[in-house]
Amino acid sequence: MKSLDFKTAFKYPFSRAKGMWNILWVLLPIIGWFALGGYSIRIIQEFIKGKFKELPTFNFSSDLSLGFFMFLKAIPFTLAYMIIVGTLTTINPWLRFVSLPFEIFLIPMLYVHFMKKMTVGSLFEFRIIKPVIDNIGDYIVVILKSILLAIIFMILIVILVGIPAGAFTKNMFLADFYRRRVK
Repeated sequence: MKSLDFKTAFKYPFSRAKGMWNILWVLLPIIGWFALGGYSIRIIQEFIKGKFKELPTFNFSSDLSLGFFMFLKAIPFTLAYMIIVGTLTTINPWLRFVSLPFEIFLIPMLYVHFMKKMTVGSLFEFRIIKPVIDNIGDYIVVILKSILLAIIFMILIVILVGIPAGAFTKNMFLADFYRRRVK
């Protein structure tokens, strides 16, 4: 399966530029954040399906509901992770670095997997690390492409389009890796 090229990733948020206005929901505390979170989840779900053509249409009520319930579903994993990292850091601050490989290699894929399956248990399916380990070179390229795209959109913040463009594409390459490598 062909991987997502950088040019397509860069052009994605601009193909339906009015969709970038949805970033303004961030200005509506809590409700807007959940709606924007649900919208971001739908974007990632489309990436997983290989749809990189344009931003989807925003639907406030369904995106709000999706964002709220996915937030609730993520709480058990987030708490467990915070307790483990907090315990390690309390024992010895240098142990905090033990979690770094998990934060780079496992957690991003767990969250993409979570956004696809939308179940609490999917955040605890650690077998998702196998495709990352088996394709470590491809995964490192994905991370580097993601960083480069983020840097370009940070530069574009000067003309304001970088904020929504970066927000709506930040997991694009990870979702593409998931689409191609996770069965």
